[in-house]
Amino acid sequence: MDMNARKQYLKVLQEKYFMAKSRKDKSSILDEYCRNTEQNRKYVIRKIRFSISPAPKKRVKKRIYDGYLRVALVKAWEIFDYMCGQRLAPMLNEEMVNRLREQKELHISDEVAEKLIKIAPATIDRALKHQREVLHLNRKYKRKINPLICQKIPVKAGGWDRSLIGQVQIDCVEHCGESACGQFVNSINSCEIASGWWEAEALLGRGQERSLNGITLMRKRAPFKWLGIHPDNDTTFINWHLVSYCEKEKIVFTRSRPYKKNDNSFVEQKNATHIRNVLGHLRYDTEEELEIINDLFRGELRLYKNFFQPVMKLKEKIRDKGKVHRKYDTPKTPYQRLIESEQIPDETKKKLNELYKTLNPAALKRGIDEKLNKLYKAYERKRGAQRSFPLKRQTPRLTKTHH
Repeated sequence: MDMNARKQYLKVLQEKYFMAKSRKDKSSILDEYCRNTEQNRKYVIRKIRFSISPAPKKRVKKRIYDGYLRVALVKAWEIFDYMCGQRLAPMLNEEMVNRLREQKELHISDEVAEKLIKIAPATIDRALKHQREVLHLNRKYKRKINPLICQKIPVKAGGWDRSLIGQVQIDCVEHCGESACGQFVNSINSCEIASGWWEAEALLGRGQERSLNGITLMRKRAPFKWLGIHPDNDTTFINWHLVSYCEKEKIVFTRSRPYKKNDNSFVEQKNATHIRNVLGHLRYDTEEELEIINDLFRGELRLYKNFFQPVMKLKEKIRDKGKVHRKYDTPKTPYQRLIESEQIPDETKKKLNELYKTLNPAALKRGIDEKLNKLYKAYERKRGAQRSFPLKRQTPRLTKTHH
């Protein structure tokens, strides 16, 4: 019996089924149909009842977060540098939302402000899904060289005390563009493990004395005492200048394993989020560009990242049948983690608190954009001057034109 024959047979039995007066009669009708068609009894009952039962109504979920909230959320998302929902939700507390409204960065009603404070991280990610699709992050990785002096410096691969403030990882980021020849700007990037406090300094070249001077300047700006320095195997740091400096200042000097980037994972993350995402992959090799980058590192970018960019810390990692489950604590800014730490003197906390009250995150973001625009104009002027030089070898075309 084919499908059409079964349907016709079922229509005939439906009339008898609904006209039957007793349950026994209905059962005999079902037995007859199942015996002839060899179909499941429960399946036949559902088919009979479905023909007369109305279609279920689709449940319409009440919409809480409207377009006004989405506009305010996108504005706050831009102010805090496009962070994820887990990091953005703690920043959208009552104090910060009222602060942005007083500084006239968010023009919203009390109802929208109340919703913005209560919104959950998962809801933030869903609301920002469309805006997030237009962003594209590029990453650049380079292989590090392992000099001979590495054998005399102790290796440390993990085992960090994440409650002890003062352990600093450092790394070097090159701004050479497409060619590594000649002299160009290098950024010394540093990250404190316990709090996530970030400092950076730009140098023209990779000289050992220049790198030591840059580390000294970063150490003076930090609001805590440096207890240890942990670089990778780059020759910028693995040299006798830095070894002697650490011995003199009583700083523990360790290094990571060769070609194991995860040993320096804390600062490697900052290379992408704090350096590459901000400055890009262009070539900077002039004094003017160096001054602009250092002005950015020592000013607005440093304050913006340390006071208004929350950091997520890993609490627990469990491996279950090949899957790794990670649990994180509540995201907090490096400033908040230093304020909550008992290892920081009260005088330093007071200075940090006074500085925090004077800061406007939106104004800092605008200052960063202005200096980046200034840096790009300097880069364009430099390129124009190079093109006008008659003896300069021309850059080859990337595409061919066929006539």
